[in-house]
Amino acid sequence: MPRVYNFSAGPAVLPEEVLKEAANEMLDYNSTGMSVMEMSHRSKPFEEIITTAEQDLRDLMNIPGNYRVLFLQGGASLQFSMIPMNLMKNGVADYIVTGQWAKKAYQEAQKFGKVNKIASSEDKTFSYIPDCSDLPISKNADYVYICENNTIYGTKFKKLPNTKGKILVSDASSCILSEPVDVTKYGVLFAGVQKNVGPAGVVIVIIREDLITEDVLPGTPIMLRYKTHADAKSLYNTPPAYGIYICGKVFKWLKKIGGLAAIKEHNEKKAKILYDFLDQSRLFKGTVVKEDRSLMNVPFITGDADMDAKFVKEAAVAGFVNLKGHRTVGGMRASIYNAMPIEGVEKLVEFMREFEAKNLK
Repeated sequence: MPRVYNFSAGPAVLPEEVLKEAANEMLDYNSTGMSVMEMSHRSKPFEEIITTAEQDLRDLMNIPGNYRVLFLQGGASLQFSMIPMNLMKNGVADYIVTGQWAKKAYQEAQKFGKVNKIASSEDKTFSYIPDCSDLPISKNADYVYICENNTIYGTKFKKLPNTKGKILVSDASSCILSEPVDVTKYGVLFAGVQKNVGPAGVVIVIIREDLITEDVLPGTPIMLRYKTHADAKSLYNTPPAYGIYICGKVFKWLKKIGGLAAIKEHNEKKAKILYDFLDQSRLFKGTVVKEDRSLMNVPFITGDADMDAKFVKEAAVAGFVNLKGHRTVGGMRASIYNAMPIEGVEKLVEFMREFEAKNLK
């Protein structure tokens, strides 16, 4: 069967070049006579894999020397607990709630201290990013938290909030490596890799060194302390070794095609093709205000649930899969991460145009 165009929000499409490389090395990685799946995480070959992956990520993101890169497990959702456990020194944090995942993080943090919701877009089904230029930042807040790109709702912070000197913590799971970023603007930047970087099972945490301390909340398990993993160079316990290996290959692929500036240009071209069609379509309509649209996740509707279901079904038959919107919002969503070729979006729009012509009377 030919490969489909996979518009899944995650686990998501990976570069075909990377998958082929991994397939070629499945039985014998670099003349070791074994797969990376079978390899000790304490071995020299794996040490080279994880060290090279970290350096390539540092190169891509221009990560300063006073930031640590951690390859952890538990997905982005475990960070909802780790962040307050490690950063809540005053027991206070401010959260900007712009979607389901920021809301879950906000709810989880309430178990550990006083948590303030200082801005939200829930009043309009998270279809926009609130003005964050002059927020009521708490004087004793330990950090300000955002979910930078909202996978379900298709919004993106185009400008980071004014935290008034407080540490910024960002969940960048669905936008990491999609464009250049200034890492120095963050205290912690984390991302589950299964959307834009690799297979499910790895979370990348980029954290400023001064935030890695022994001073954590009482009762914090050793596995949930950043210092545990920083001191052990992400090898305190057996890491998700094969996932890290694939992430490393994706980093190499990104460097090969020109880095984050090049991938941003690629992503802007893809998104423009789809948004331009939605803006002139008589059947399909985007759900996000234009100025806050994500380059990665594009939700859209017809306004008729039966028509939406028909579209999703016929699209799948035509080779465009995982277009059904998240269960909380319905409709459709095309996730067009880094590895989605422009051709995939062009062909999707062509199919949408034909569907519209057949179903509009």
